[in-house]
Amino acid sequence: MSTGIELRDITKRYGDDPRAPLAVKGISFEVPKGTLTTILGPSGCGKTTTLRMIAGLETPSSGRIIMGGRDVTTLGPAERNVSMMFQSYALFPHMNVIDNVGYGPRMSGLRREEARARAREALRGVGLVDYDDRLPSELSGGQQQRVALARALVLEPEILLFDEPLSNLDARLRREMREEIRNLQQRLGLTVAYVTHDQSEALAVSDQIIVMDNGVIAQRGSPQQLYGRPESEFVAAFMGEAMVFPALAHADGRVDLGPLTLPSRHSIAPGIVKVAVRPEAWLIDSAVGLPAIVRKVVYLGSVYEYVFETELGSVFVVSPDLSRPLNIGAQINLSLAAHGVSVVPAAA
Repeated sequence: MSTGIELRDITKRYGDDPRAPLAVKGISFEVPKGTLTTILGPSGCGKTTTLRMIAGLETPSSGRIIMGGRDVTTLGPAERNVSMMFQSYALFPHMNVIDNVGYGPRMSGLRREEARARAREALRGVGLVDYDDRLPSELSGGQQQRVALARALVLEPEILLFDEPLSNLDARLRREMREEIRNLQQRLGLTVAYVTHDQSEALAVSDQIIVMDNGVIAQRGSPQQLYGRPESEFVAAFMGEAMVFPALAHADGRVDLGPLTLPSRHSIAPGIVKVAVRPEAWLIDSAVGLPAIVRKVVYLGSVYEYVFETELGSVFVVSPDLSRPLNIGAQINLSLAAHGVSVVPAAA
């Protein structure tokens, strides 16, 4: 598959002082043409700086950015054929919907009616028909988001960039709009780089996820790889709600986690390791296993959340078993399922 975007050993330092810390520290990755890559990480990890360098809004301190086989490192945004959708949507408050979406084509030299026709088609593509004359203030948050998406799509860019596009929406609208973005990306074959700090959002929309930490790439891979086979304690804890426990790895591949023994799924050096366990991986009330006492119970409708006291410390468990809720003080055994458990090296 050909490369839509390629970053080669990119660094970014703000200001002219060569002693200033790097915000991005020599990262390299590719976004294959027609796919969606999410850059994921906590605040301050360098993900938005990376996206702004792809957009041409920031210039790398070193390294190269290639788009469609062309070196665009020193080119401005207008020379890259990219569109970017910002967290704030950045709609013109004094313009109605059709003029907001048609603004880009008009600035590109199209006549008013041709620009409006293009805008109307883009609005139809995001499910907004008969909204032409409304002002942004007359739209819901989800509708404003769709207008911003149409405005990005109307320019028919080779590359579409998203910077935290769903953070201003409520939970239901976030779910609906992430599905809409993913469907549009796949239907139109768009090359997309997408920045978010929301792990569930990244898992839902991505072909590839790049997890960043402190200006470097901690791990990259498919959603399944990042969630199921994290390579570090940081990635294991960041991708979901995994709890990380110290354990002991043996030369034969066994790993001892308190009274539990589990096989390592990949080769790992004997000695002290960490085991990351997702809350859904614990099995409750086994015949044998890790003795546990219920200290907290929360009912959430579709699941129960428990906190158990064990020799490993507090253990957080999510159980879909609604028929047999546990009471505070109950004593049971916990064991581990085959999924949701990862062995990673202990942090240096």
